[in-house]
Amino acid sequence: MSGVPEQSDTAASVKDVEAVYRSESRRVFATLVRLVGDFDLAEESLHEAFVAALERWPVDGVPTNPRAWLVAAARFKAIDTIRRQSRFAASLGMLAARRQELSDPDEEIPDDRLRLIFTCCHPALAPATQIALTLREVCDLTTEEIAGAFLTAPATIAQRIVRGKARIRETGIPYVVPELAELPERLDSVLAVIYLVFNEGYSASSGESVTREPLIREAIRLARLLVELLPDAEAIGLLGLMLLHESRRPARTDPSGDLILLEFQDRTLWDQSLITEGRELVHRALRNPPVGVYTLQAAISALHSASQHYEATDWAHIVEWYDLLRQADPSPVVQLNRAVAVAMRDGPDEGLRLMDDLEKLDKLENYHLFHAARADLLRRAGRASDARKSYFRALDLTMQEPERRFLERQIRKL
Repeated sequence: MSGVPEQSDTAASVKDVEAVYRSESRRVFATLVRLVGDFDLAEESLHEAFVAALERWPVDGVPTNPRAWLVAAARFKAIDTIRRQSRFAASLGMLAARRQELSDPDEEIPDDRLRLIFTCCHPALAPATQIALTLREVCDLTTEEIAGAFLTAPATIAQRIVRGKARIRETGIPYVVPELAELPERLDSVLAVIYLVFNEGYSASSGESVTREPLIREAIRLARLLVELLPDAEAIGLLGLMLLHESRRPARTDPSGDLILLEFQDRTLWDQSLITEGRELVHRALRNPPVGVYTLQAAISALHSASQHYEATDWAHIVEWYDLLRQADPSPVVQLNRAVAVAMRDGPDEGLRLMDDLEKLDKLENYHLFHAARADLLRRAGRASDARKSYFRALDLTMQEPERRFLERQIRKL
């Protein structure tokens, strides 16, 4: 195959090819999307290139640059497909124009995954479509894995992916990293998608488990990739925030899967290596203003991680960070979390006063965590009857089984 990089003298096993697939396939795919301008053709060509690798590498040896070999092989497969299907002459012209990029097999191919992330998270796509596309095309999760993680029918996820690809094709969404002037708004969309994936993994909206580890793992992997390719301060802050949350996951449930509140967690189970890395990332982000909402949340989480037991928590300092976060993001959920921190600092009555003000806004009426938090403060204030009512309201709204069992236990205790 003319133009494909040379092989080494070391024969490859099937396991060697599989290892290259795990480490390089998404990078190769991202480059192919840029070269051929079509998700489906890129995916088809990628798999054909790996089939060719399974045939050639055991005989000819592993290429000196496996990724360059795969990109070149897939590019030729794409050209053959375009010719067979009598696709647009412009497609062949585009591939020919980009041939120079692969002329030197030893030349490093640019990492196109960042372009792919911004394409999948384009604001022209619906948020649910952004999430499905990102998990499928960037993380290589199957449709079934995404559907299982979000308790959605595989057909629904497949439709979102198909619609997303069609939208990208029909509207000509560019496969580029945005210009500097557009970057803040577009980066916000990418970070929001990553955080949504993480939150669904860390505190599942429904189902039998508190967490969904595959989603946590993929969100952190995406954030690491983003920081590697685009070391923006807020991306660094988001990675730090997720690592600090993830450090507590081993202590969040008991052996039967029941929820354990932060107050009662065995902190010796917290992952200290993740805490150390997370806190270092927070400090790094704070040194690069302006400080964003993810970095502020990460600073709060870092304070929790610094306390060896719940009673030693520096609630006064945490409230100060929440004051800053409220300025940056005056959302009802942020104000709810601040009210809880104020209650821990000043007593449950003061927290309840803030929650009463929030309740008048009528924006958290269907948010089960509002009612659960209010019930806890009512319990602490000795108002058992009111606490029961709030616990029952939270129970009516939650769809996660461990949370339901926790709320039922709290009601029984009252």
